[in-house]
Amino acid sequence: MLQRLHVVLNISPDKLLYYYEGEVNAVVAKTTDGRTIRFPANVLRSVVQKHGVHGTFELVFNEQNKFVSICRIDN
Repeated sequence: MLQRLHVVLNISPDKLLYYYEGEVNAVVAKTTDGRTIRFPANVLRSVVQKHGVHGTFELVFNEQNKFVSICRIDN
């Protein structure tokens, strides 16, 4: 069964450089229901915009807690 978690991310372009340069390889975020999760920073590449990564996102993980997908769920 897939696990779907919602997180609000507000990551500036400056902070994203740490992820791209490999200084930081994981993102720690709170889900909208209060849990703390950790996921690979490279999954953000598909949702980066010129102003960084901002908004509410749905992250999907499989039964083995492996990342499946990320998509923005707000405007």
